[in-house]
Amino acid sequence: MSIEPGIPTLGPLEEQVMHILWDHGKLTVREVSEFLPGDPAYTTIATVLRHLGRKGMVTIVKDGRTARHSALMNREEYTAGVMDQVLSTSRDRSASILHFVDTITATDRELLLEYLQQQEGRK
Repeated sequence: MSIEPGIPTLGPLEEQVMHILWDHGKLTVREVSEFLPGDPAYTTIATVLRHLGRKGMVTIVKDGRTARHSALMNREEYTAGVMDQVLSTSRDRSASILHFVDTITATDRELLLEYLQQQEGRK
């Protein structure tokens, strides 16, 4: 089930694997496994990476005879896409955005305000 084109829903293990790729870059199946808690089976991680590839989240980059897996979008792009999808399910998008802004920290509101002012200055 996809959240929106290009922004798929991730299961818990898929999300863990994506965070590992976002944090560490191009990795082999074995390298991804080493960052996970416990001792996950090689085949389990290979399957997760294959699923992430089908979801358009991961690509395989050949490094000689080694296959490395790389994220196709960064964490921020993914998070923004998820946030947009959540907002699109609201019956009142404006009210949801305003409520969200009311709940974020003062530091985050200042960041948002500064960004919006910069954007206005570019027009």
